[in-house]
Amino acid sequence: MTSTPDDAGSHDLGAPTGREESLRAIPRPDGSAPRALVLGATGYIGGRLVPRLLSAGYRVRVLARSAVRVGAFTWGSEVEVVEGDATDPDAMAEAAADVDVLYHLIHSMGAGKSFEDTDRRVAENVAAAAAAASVGRIVYLGGLHPEGVDLSPHLRSRVEVGEILLASGVPTLVLQAGVVIGSGSASFEMVRHLTDVLPYMPAPKWVRNHIQPIAVRDVMHYLLGAARVDGDVNRTVDIGGPDVLRYGQMMNAYAVVAGLPQRAIAALPVLTPGLASHWVNLVTPVPRSIARPLVESLQHECVVKDHDIDGLIPPPADGLTSYRRAVSLALGRERSDAVETSWRDSDILGAPSDPLPNDPDWAGRTVFTDERTATTDAPPAALWRVVEGIGGENGWYSSPLLWAVRGWMDRLVGGIGLARGRRSRARLTVGDALDFWRVEAVEPGELLRLRAEMRVPGAAWLEMRITPDGTGSRYEQRAVFFPSGLSGRLYWLAVLPFHGFIFRGMANRITAAAEAEVDAATDAADLTSEKAPAA
Repeated sequence: MTSTPDDAGSHDLGAPTGREESLRAIPRPDGSAPRALVLGATGYIGGRLVPRLLSAGYRVRVLARSAVRVGAFTWGSEVEVVEGDATDPDAMAEAAADVDVLYHLIHSMGAGKSFEDTDRRVAENVAAAAAAASVGRIVYLGGLHPEGVDLSPHLRSRVEVGEILLASGVPTLVLQAGVVIGSGSASFEMVRHLTDVLPYMPAPKWVRNHIQPIAVRDVMHYLLGAARVDGDVNRTVDIGGPDVLRYGQMMNAYAVVAGLPQRAIAALPVLTPGLASHWVNLVTPVPRSIARPLVESLQHECVVKDHDIDGLIPPPADGLTSYRRAVSLALGRERSDAVETSWRDSDILGAPSDPLPNDPDWAGRTVFTDERTATTDAPPAALWRVVEGIGGENGWYSSPLLWAVRGWMDRLVGGIGLARGRRSRARLTVGDALDFWRVEAVEPGELLRLRAEMRVPGAAWLEMRITPDGTGSRYEQRAVFFPSGLSGRLYWLAVLPFHGFIFRGMANRITAAAEAEVDAATDAADLTSEKAPAA
C-alpha cells in the first residue's frame, strides 16, 4: 500500500510517516503485535482508523454484520472479521477475546426513538465483554458538550455511554469531540452545501454560538495515541482544533477557501431544532434524521474546557490543523474524487437489509418485475464504465424530472432522497450509498445490483448485468419489487405507467452512452494518428 496524503493523514503499512511515527504500536511483552478491536469499522471514523492502526503495527479485528461489506474496503483482507452485532453478547465476547485495545465508534445518529436504549444496551455489552476478556483499554469517541445544561437526547446518550464504559472496570479513555471537518463528514457537508447554495441565509440563533471544530486527521491522531496511554488512566478528556469560531464564521471561512463571496447570515430566534433540521434536509444532501442531532449539538457553546489531553497525548508534531486548512484538505479530496469514507455510506435504520432472494426462492411469493434488454456494439468494458458511473452527478440516464420528483417525494416523507449522491464519481463497492439505493453486489465488468433505501411499501432492487455478445455486449436490466400488503400492490400499479419512460429509457441511453464513449475514443485515436510525424 502506498502512502497518500489526505485530510486524515498518511498511512503506509511499511513505514508510518510524519505525525504517525510517534504513535507506533507498543509490542506485547512476548514481542508480538498488540490486537485492536474496532466497533464501527465500516463507519466514517472507523473506516479511516483501521488502515492507520494497521500502518502503526496493530493486528486489527473488526465486529461487523457483514464480512462482505468489510471485504469491500481496501484493507478488508488485512483484518480479522467477527460477523455479528454489538447488541449480541456472544458476538461481543468472541470479538473481545485476546484484545489489547477496544475502540467503541458506534452511535445511533439517525436512529429512531429507541436509539438511547440501543446505545445503552450496546455500551453494557461492550463493558461486560471487555471486562470478562481483560481488555487492556477501551477508547470511546463521544461528543463535546457544555456542563450544567439540558443536553439534546443524542448528546445525553453519548455522555451515558461514556459513563457506562468508565464504570466497566476496564481503563477507559473517552475522547469528546465537537464538529469534525473532513471530506465526507456530515458536519462538513452541512457547512459546505449551506454556503454553496445560499447567498443569504436566514439561520437559527445558534449560528452565533462558539464551537471548536476539529479536523478528522487530528481525530485520527488522538485515537491512535489513546492506545498508548498509561493503563491506569480512566477518564474523559476534550479534544478540539486550534480555532474557536461561531458557526456563521465557519460558513464564511469555508466560502473564502472555496473562492466564494462572503455570505450574509441573519440569526432568527424562531427556528427550532426541528424546523432547522427540516431546512437542512431541503437545502443539503444531509437527511433530516442525521441533520437533527447535528443541529441539536449546536444549541449550546461547545469548546474545549481544558487541555488535559496534552498531558496524555501530545499534539501532532506539525501542530493541530486549522479550520481553514481542514476545509482546504477536504475540498482537495472531494475534487480529486478520493474521499476515503463518507457519512453517505452509513447504514440507515429501518432500511431493508435482506439481500435479493435467488429466483427459485420466489416461488409462492408475490413479486413484480420489470425487465429490459438491449444490445450494443460497445465492448463490455465500455458498457461497464457507464454502469459503474451511474447516479450522483451522472444521473440515471432517463427522465431526469421523474427521478427528481421521486427523490423529493422521498425527502418529504423523511427518506434519504436523491441528494445523497455517491462517495466516488467513478468507483462502486459493496455497501456504498448511491442516491436512494445501496450497492448490494458488484461483479466488476458483469453485474451491479442495488437495494432500494427510499421509502416504499415493500422491498425493491435494481439489477444491471452485462454479457459479451459477439464483438459487442448484451445489457440486461431488471427491477424487482416485493410488495408489502395492499399498499405495496397499489404502489406498484401507481408507478407502472412511468416504468416505460424510466426503465426503457435507462436501457437505451446506457448502451448509447457506451457507444458514444467508444466513438469518442476512436476519433481521438484517429486524430492523434493524423498528427503523428511521418517516419
